[in-house]
Amino acid sequence: MIALTESSNPPIYIPTQDDLPSDDDDKMETSRHKYQMDLLLETIYPWLEKRQNGYAGGNMFIYFSLSQVKNKDYKGPDFFCVLDVEQKERKSWVVWEEGKAPDVVIELLSDSTASYDKNDKKSIYQNKMRVPEYFWYDPFTPDDWAGFSLVKGVYQPLKLDEFDRYISEQLQLALVRWQGVYRGIDTIWLRWQTLEGDLLPTDKEISEVEKQRADEAQQLAEAEKQRAEEAQQLAEAEKKRAEEAQQLAETEKQRAESALSEIAKLKELLKNSGIEISD
Repeated sequence: MIALTESSNPPIYIPTQDDLPSDDDDKMETSRHKYQMDLLLETIYPWLEKRQNGYAGGNMFIYFSLSQVKNKDYKGPDFFCVLDVEQKERKSWVVWEEGKAPDVVIELLSDSTASYDKNDKKSIYQNKMRVPEYFWYDPFTPDDWAGFSLVKGVYQPLKLDEFDRYISEQLQLALVRWQGVYRGIDTIWLRWQTLEGDLLPTDKEISEVEKQRADEAQQLAEAEKQRAEEAQQLAEAEKKRAEEAQQLAETEKQRAESALSEIAKLKELLKNSGIEISD
């Protein structure tokens, strides 16, 4: 508890995240909803780590008023992101502790929650929490997708850009619908993308890229090793040819010297026999 005191009044105790409930009995409706939330979180975590000044959470309580605590209204968004805050573990997001509400909220729609998310929660994010950007998406009906930006206290619908994306001005990232396989499910997923068009990668995609780079490095190393071996073999072959050429030259020299020696002996023999031979 945080105690707020005034000169002549007893202290008022304000609950912190350690005093507030951080879980309940609510469960995600489908694995696809859970995986979609995980995909949004998994891909933005490395991006936030590079920034070193942000936090993202999912299916996590956000406390924005003491009346909310009193009424036990603990519902939290499926995804939210906050910039310019300390990177640390949290049990829940308590606005009066953190000093600000989330910058971006995303709700994943289902048949049982769509109306509440599009109306009641939207009103809370607009009027009570003042969340600058709000998006909703239905993992089973990808066309049910919308984005809103807070303008003078009222949410105004965002328009898709020329690449069929919603741009988050708060994060300077894009939200895009992506057809692909994530955790064994091939469907249309909502994903983060840089403004230049690069998807923020999943852990698996990062591992695959790293493996590909390692394989390419290994192939390059093997190719360099092969070129070095071929160069060594060529050098050895050249050395062998040079040695053979030297041996041949020495043999020819020996033959020439032997021939000259035989000629000299023959001349000497003829001379001794009284036969003169001119050079």
